[in-house]
Amino acid sequence: MSDAPADRGKGRIMSKINKSEKVPNGLQEVFAAITSLSDDFCSRFLNDEYAGLIRSATAALCRMRPSPLVRGKANIWACGITHAIGAVNFLYDPTQKPFLDASVLYEAYGVKESTGQAKSRLVRDILDMSYFDPDWCLLGLLDQNPSAWLIKVDGFIVDARSMPREVQEIAYQKGLIPYIPDEAAENA
Repeated sequence: MSDAPADRGKGRIMSKINKSEKVPNGLQEVFAAITSLSDDFCSRFLNDEYAGLIRSATAALCRMRPSPLVRGKANIWACGITHAIGAVNFLYDPTQKPFLDASVLYEAYGVKESTGQAKSRLVRDILDMSYFDPDWCLLGLLDQNPSAWLIKVDGFIVDARSMPREVQEIAYQKGLIPYIPDEAAENA
């Protein structure tokens, strides 16, 4: 098996995003201000998993040099980051659960639609997010996400779920797949 996973759009490699909530000391207050708003929003309209992804994205933006979060209002950043994570996970699609009309998001954060969308686009561009992005995908959507499971074996791109358990274990240990499919089924 190759050490590198299959390319995941735009030449990115899966699972290279640091999901830590660790932020530089100088940005602790900015992080707290944004995540306080997003945590409240998620407790009212979404769930803990969304809150965690939004906190991780906020921390990733805080760790950038220079951080884009040093300019602008906390509510606008919180709205943009929440919208970006929601877009990646099809939050605005009524066939998905959870579903949320984007107008609720803008109203809750007190942000105009055009401002929220522009900040969301900026966040997605900075963090190189795309629809069904394995790095920012809700766990419940990973099973449906083919790009989360593609690995390169002997020069061929394959779906790790169709490979023998030994190959899945190696892929998991190398951080190429989110979990070992059989173990998830056993623990369900």
